Amino acid sequence: MATRTPDHRGGNAGLVIDSVSKAIIEQLQEDGRRPYAAIGKAVGLSEAAVRQRVQKLLDQGVMQIVAVTDPLTVGFRRQAMVGINVEGDVEHVADALAAMGEVEYVVVTAGSFDLLIEIVCEDDDHLLETINKRIRTLPGVRSTESFVYLKLRKQTYTWGTR
Repeated sequence: MATRTPDHRGGNAGLVIDSVSKAIIEQLQEDGRRPYAAIGKAVGLSEAAVRQRVQKLLDQGVMQIVAVTDPLTVGFRRQAMVGINVEGDVEHVADALAAMGEVEYVVVTAGSFDLLIEIVCEDDDHLLETINKRIRTLPGVRSTESFVYLKLRKQTYTWGTR
């Protein structure tokens, strides 16, 4: 099960996940469509117990179960990582970016950029509009640097748990 411990960072950083829930997560990382009965057999729980734990992990935001695609193969011809430098409160800018449909990934960083985001767009015009008219015009955005993806070589989510 997942229990919460006091944590000043917010989010799910204060959650403590037991070894059985971690094993369930690892099973689903290997195959998100794996039947609960098969997971139960692998981790030593009933199908119903696995179903309950999975639902709790979903409700707590510990994990999502989604179909991962290569955007280039499903009609999105432009993908880019964008480094952003911010003046003022970086979290306000991060929240505004997270609300944009094209933005798939937002991370606050230390180093050359305050934020790194990944955006997925239909074509070059859509990419230009997103960066030039929506991202660069956000209050607090000082500068951007774009890294356009030419080809996706690896994308996995099977790093397990610790």
